[in-house]
Amino acid sequence: MGQTRFRRGRAVLAAAVLLLAAACQSAGDTEASGGTDAKDDGSTITMWTRAPTATFTQTLIDAYNKSHENKVKLTVIPADSYQQKVGSASGAKQLPDILATDVVYAPNYASKGVYQDLTARVDTLSFKDTLAPAHMKTATYEDKVYGVPHDIDLSAVFYNKVLFRKAGLDPEKPPTTLDELYAQVKKIDALGKGVDGYFFGGACPGCTLFTTWPMIWASGETVLNEKGTESTVDNPTAAKVYELYKKMYREELVPTAAKNEGGPTWVQAFTEGKIGIQPLGATALQTMKEGPALEIGVAPIPGLTGGSSSFVGGDVLGISSNSKKADQAWDFISWTLSEEAQVEVIAKNKNITVRSDLADNKYAKQDPRLGTFNDLASKGQTPISVNFGKTYNDPNGPWTATIIDAVFGTGSSADALAKHNPSITESLSTGG
Repeated sequence: MGQTRFRRGRAVLAAAVLLLAAACQSAGDTEASGGTDAKDDGSTITMWTRAPTATFTQTLIDAYNKSHENKVKLTVIPADSYQQKVGSASGAKQLPDILATDVVYAPNYASKGVYQDLTARVDTLSFKDTLAPAHMKTATYEDKVYGVPHDIDLSAVFYNKVLFRKAGLDPEKPPTTLDELYAQVKKIDALGKGVDGYFFGGACPGCTLFTTWPMIWASGETVLNEKGTESTVDNPTAAKVYELYKKMYREELVPTAAKNEGGPTWVQAFTEGKIGIQPLGATALQTMKEGPALEIGVAPIPGLTGGSSSFVGGDVLGISSNSKKADQAWDFISWTLSEEAQVEVIAKNKNITVRSDLADNKYAKQDPRLGTFNDLASKGQTPISVNFGKTYNDPNGPWTATIIDAVFGTGSSADALAKHNPSITESLSTGG
């Protein structure tokens, strides 16, 4: 989630133009107005987001700026320095008006006073009970709401139907077990000519947890306890998952570049039609152009012998504690939750709406892949821990060392998990 560095590489798409302004609503329509505390008075509103979310966020901003007097000015910050940037700006009271954050960071930000209390504002939304529950839960602290859903991203198997056909595989039968995945990867890799069977970001801690934890969940195991204070990844199921990754890498079914891929270009090879199978975030679909070399199929991430799961991540939006333009910021935030924004901007650009009452929209009906994503959104998991970012997304954190050792180390994956699990738990329980 995340969030994490798993969604980098998005290309900017043209924004949908919305003709409905906040001041010109029909009677009784409180969605676009955001309630009585929203102001559209021509103010300039500052906003920060991580690089992986930049395309998604800018698309919404472009649509809002075209239909409102207020103007939102976005600053994009590299994912690996986002937490540090927010921390220093918070201490100096130099945060922007609006702050987007990976959903897994939200508990920390809510508990540390980074965000203003939005409880009363959220209560004005007639559709508040339809907002993504995992996002709302992570942004709630001591019964007060500090953020609302910005985007939903979830992990799924992306596969290239063109390469499936060339390898003699049925393009309508994606893998349903990890054994099937390995067999299909091997057949595709045998095509040669610059084609590889599989790809992953070996030096991207967020990428790996986003795409491998569902394999563990689908197999009936866990990675951390419910309170988010203890790691449980030292188990036989997880060891088998990472042994599979180690095996595919050693057999050269994966490009050697995977070992050093830190996230910025982890979707590139798949986009170019050179990879057969790669678990990715759903929002990656927005950036990919299909053609003769690429026809994208999507499917749930399978477990060792069956089942399926997904890491449901994304971002939340909140008003920073030092903002002097809270009403104007809320005008934008509440508008992003409106039907106009959720359907005509988000769904239209092949993304998942954060409102369950709008999931069955006209764009979702046109593309069955969006139906797969919507189904996964209700079945996946969102791990919650106050110290998630420091533990799992920090390039220098314990999870990074764990995944490198488990996949690329000389010993077994089981030994690597056993070795690093105590340091993961220590970070989760103490934050250091």
